[in-house]
Amino acid sequence: MYSQNDLDEAVSAGAISPEAATALRSFVESQRALPGVDEEHFRLITGFNDIFVAIASAILLFAVGWIGQSIGQSLGMTIETAGPSPLAPLFIAATAWGLALFFTAKRRMALPSIMLLLAFVGGIFLTGLFGIITAVGEQSVDANEWMPGIIGSVAAIVAVAAAWVHWRTFKVPITVAAGAGAVCVFIVGLIAAVIGKTEGIENTLLGFVLALGIGVFLFAMRWDSSDPARVTRRSDVAFWLHLLAAPMIVHPVFTLLGLNDGNATVGEGLVVIALYVVLGIAALAIDRRALLVSALAYVLYALSELFKQVGAVELNIALTALVIGSALLLLSAFWHQARRVVVGLMPAAIRSHLPDLDRLAPIAQPAA
Repeated sequence: MYSQNDLDEAVSAGAISPEAATALRSFVESQRALPGVDEEHFRLITGFNDIFVAIASAILLFAVGWIGQSIGQSLGMTIETAGPSPLAPLFIAATAWGLALFFTAKRRMALPSIMLLLAFVGGIFLTGLFGIITAVGEQSVDANEWMPGIIGSVAAIVAVAAAWVHWRTFKVPITVAAGAGAVCVFIVGLIAAVIGKTEGIENTLLGFVLALGIGVFLFAMRWDSSDPARVTRRSDVAFWLHLLAAPMIVHPVFTLLGLNDGNATVGEGLVVIALYVVLGIAALAIDRRALLVSALAYVLYALSELFKQVGAVELNIALTALVIGSALLLLSAFWHQARRVVVGLMPAAIRSHLPDLDRLAPIAQPAA
């Protein structure tokens, strides 16, 4: 099985011409029951060997993390007496990098590459976090309310650097999203350190998370607009950025509006559903389903409460699942037609930055 990225790399290496790659894409899509437009392709699994290697890598990373923790405890390099040691995530990060040299750089395996990237960047972040806390002492951290934010920011900027090095070396699409997430942690940590433990800090931080989520979304749209046909690695990068931005936008919006406090009224439920419709229109316009998935938990809860309010207590969960499941399946079946309507209503200046409505290259007709 060959992915879009494989074709791109073959073209870059001169193995096939760009025209041949386009013709191959068109031929493959012509053999399917439905056109590939709006299917939002991204590479995750190329075969069961991806799952096999991912499971084996997870076991190995768990083992080296355990060994690192044991060594850290024997050397007294732990937070408090039996707390985490910076050696555990350091060993995990180093092992993940070593495995990536083969399974990512040489074998180009998708699922193991994603897992190893997250293990590497996450391991570097936790190494910096635990290492700084171990160096300055837990008492200093507890005594200064600005210290946790500063420590988190320093660890995050180290993770950003690690993600950049990983991207320059392996070019795994999710790496950009991991780096962007680390940048957001860095900014939120600095803001938390400046604000301190003041009243209403949670809502303030949620507001900044919302702003950062919008920033990540715009960054994702920049990658998307550079590949409107969605046939290169840039589209995969945009996919992971949208997956990061969606919860950063959805969760603060619903939380700041007080729509997830566990006491949803009929009015709040209707607001949730209305917001979900707006998110659905936005998802259709940019041709990304991440927004709908991120807000799904909220709309399921709100609709369940609405059914409960009208007396359908015993069947509220079943009715909610029936309505939402049917609506999403219907939307999926007619996604392209609905998207054509939504995009057609938008100004030309906005349409020029959106993914193409018809992304398939014309298929040459055989000679008579």
